[in-house]
Amino acid sequence: MKTISIKTISSLLLLLIFSTSWSQSKVTGTVTDNQNNFLPGANIIIKGTKYNTTSDANGKFSIDTHEKLPFALLIQYVGYTTKEIKISQPTETPLEISLTPENENVLVEVVVSSRRRIEKVQDVPIAISVVTGKQAEQTGAFNVNRIKELVPSVQLYSSNPRNTGINIRGLGSPFGLTNDGIDPGVGFYVDGVYYARPAATTLDFIDVEQIEVLRGPQGTLFGKNTTSGAFNITSRKPSFTSGADFEVSYGNYAYLQAKASVTGALGKKVAGRLSFSGTQRDGIIENIVSGKPTNTLNNQGIRGQLLYKPTENTNIILAGDITTQHNDGYAQVVAGVAPTQRKPYRQFNAIIADLNYQLPSLNAFDRKIDHDTPWRSGQDLGGASLNIDTKIGGGTLTSTTAWRFWTWDPSNDRDFTGLQVLAKSQNPSRQTQITQEVRYAGKITSRITGVAGFFFIDQTSKTKGTEESGNAQWRFSQQSVNYNNNGVSTPVPLALWETPNLLEGYGIKTNAEIHSASTAVFGQLDWAVTDKLHILPGLRYNFDKKIADYDRKTYGGLQTNDPQLLAIKKAVYSNQNFSTDIDDTDFSGNITVSYKATEKINVYGTYAKSYKPVGVNVAGLPTPPAGQTLGDLAVVKPEDVNHYEFGVKTSPFKNSILNLTYFDTNIKDFQTNVQAAELGVNRGYLANADEVRVRGAELDASFTISKHFTLYGAATYTDGKYVKFTNAPLPLEETGTVVDGVAVNYKDVSGTDLPGVSEWAGSLSGEYTKDAKFFSNAGKFFVALDGYARSEFSSSPSASTYLVVPGYAIFNGRLGFRAAEGLSIHVWGRNLLNKNYYEQLLPAGGNTGQYAAVLGDQITYGITLKYTL
Repeated sequence: MKTISIKTISSLLLLLIFSTSWSQSKVTGTVTDNQNNFLPGANIIIKGTKYNTTSDANGKFSIDTHEKLPFALLIQYVGYTTKEIKISQPTETPLEISLTPENENVLVEVVVSSRRRIEKVQDVPIAISVVTGKQAEQTGAFNVNRIKELVPSVQLYSSNPRNTGINIRGLGSPFGLTNDGIDPGVGFYVDGVYYARPAATTLDFIDVEQIEVLRGPQGTLFGKNTTSGAFNITSRKPSFTSGADFEVSYGNYAYLQAKASVTGALGKKVAGRLSFSGTQRDGIIENIVSGKPTNTLNNQGIRGQLLYKPTENTNIILAGDITTQHNDGYAQVVAGVAPTQRKPYRQFNAIIADLNYQLPSLNAFDRKIDHDTPWRSGQDLGGASLNIDTKIGGGTLTSTTAWRFWTWDPSNDRDFTGLQVLAKSQNPSRQTQITQEVRYAGKITSRITGVAGFFFIDQTSKTKGTEESGNAQWRFSQQSVNYNNNGVSTPVPLALWETPNLLEGYGIKTNAEIHSASTAVFGQLDWAVTDKLHILPGLRYNFDKKIADYDRKTYGGLQTNDPQLLAIKKAVYSNQNFSTDIDDTDFSGNITVSYKATEKINVYGTYAKSYKPVGVNVAGLPTPPAGQTLGDLAVVKPEDVNHYEFGVKTSPFKNSILNLTYFDTNIKDFQTNVQAAELGVNRGYLANADEVRVRGAELDASFTISKHFTLYGAATYTDGKYVKFTNAPLPLEETGTVVDGVAVNYKDVSGTDLPGVSEWAGSLSGEYTKDAKFFSNAGKFFVALDGYARSEFSSSPSASTYLVVPGYAIFNGRLGFRAAEGLSIHVWGRNLLNKNYYEQLLPAGGNTGQYAAVLGDQITYGITLKYTL
């Protein structure tokens, strides 16, 4: 570690060399709208840097610049099209800048900050999709699960917030299994702060300015290494100009959502912003036993920010937030029963017949359950951060310090029935993290710009789990087991499984803890060989250390010394304890070549060698083979990623964008779910598949067809395959397979499709607008329709005939009036055709044949009122 510290300090000192000498100049001006009204609070940015200022109450601004001529200014104002002005010679004459409202229906030129500088998204040699905060609000995309309908390369699967996986291009998280010992492959950042827990993606956005979705490895631009992409979310910042937004929505199922945000000056150098979001909704699945609907929404969040601007060149933002989600939710409905290879008495239908039980419905879309264990999905997430941006030399030095926490308080009915198979299934957790990122971005020479940074994260996750059997467990677990009869392995009579109270109240209590730390130094250069040709090399060095402790103890049930009864109990649950301590280092990097053939055509190619850090299991493990320990099995090798990408970004005609991307990603030692060759670990554990490959193509398009009509579209083709995976878990219908008297517990699935990946996915949106007035407010009448579709995909780590989610398409619409200031109103509907569809299918614990579904919402509709000051 001493060597690492020396390297880190040296790297940080080198950041201060990224500057050259130049003469200082000042640009002044006034920003107005197209009717000569002053625009206070407009954002003026020196393109390609983070130098910026805002206009005052009279629309006036002044910005110091050290840039060599020529350079360009970007002028931004909410509700108006971004304008670019080239400064080619010194001038003392104030600029007069007029902005055009977006409602004039010209294509908005989106700017992004993912490369640590402000630039137009069409100039960035990265596959990137941008959803503005306004667009997210208008389409009802208040969390990541809704964003996937706008960015079809994104996949999110969540059977509960803890068990959430977010993937881009089919890669990122192992499908169908949660384990805190594996790093996500998709980074999630809010205002520069890395959120380590994927559960954060299930919570509501709070006062979002913009959502940038970067696809492909991003290890040389962001603090935390990511192999599949990143979400870069920015919230609206405090302003010295007073303003406020208030919004309320009401819909069927007693849907109620309220949002509010206020901002303004608290002093000459201090401004603040306070934002709130709350969402409530009654349940949409009926529990026929309790008589109450379940799968409710109950989310609240608040974010506060203080901006201190001691000088024109320094911004300091102190932010704090907390979000809560206390739902009676995430209940899954039995979707079907698969015949397995187990003996007839071990088939689900035979089991429930013996117990005189019937499912409440054989059709999942009746949306009826009879679960006897309450569903609870309580989580709290929050933290505080300090962000300092200061202009030094030819660039900006940024420091982001953050502390965050996540608590998880669940209750599940994992047998998905009204029987007491599992009376309890809950794994409360608490995670805390500290992160520090220091980054410098700016000019090195007239033709070279660069980003260099240091990142550190330290996180601890503790889980205290309980799983307890009910009075029906004996019948679901009943199977042939042997006991030691004076040194002879002897079968236990099946009838002994019915011993009264043998398994009722019998369970396991688990204490699992993982402590991980990661340190990285990263950087990327942008060398303008010519005005059109750019070469962008990047490099990253990473050190990761993980310590895991796992302890599982049995309790309860019938207290006995009978070796036959003890053998039955051990077949259901057993004690286990292991610890592991592992560290690893890695060099990775990328190189991109970008060529701007014309003002309307920009092509690029990228090669990236990336990796996902070493992992550790903090769940149950099988008995290790000879020569190995549980600690050995607990270690999951890092992924080795080779990625190729080619893209072209074009503007084929006025007010249009048409972008195409081809990608090819190969991963060796893919971190995934494998199956143990024994009954005690029948849900699998984490290990490595030899190799996977994902390749495909993406299209993004935007067209302003006329003054009144705009069209947006995106589509992706993805071919994801296991190149080699010989120890995959058995598909549900093959559970219980026996060959030559020996149980088979794994399968070679090489050449088959990766789970969770649709071959085709796409979205299409159209909007018609017309000038109008509403209560004397000038604005636009609008009508819009959005569509999202995807083809079928496997919902099982190993392809199963029964666990295939059929393809589906849903349509959403909205109609109303909106204004930049004053009152806006619109009515909306989601899933207008009331399409029945699954978001995920998953087998019940124990794999007796029944499988359940995470259902997509049925038709919902409502009205939204918004008032802007």
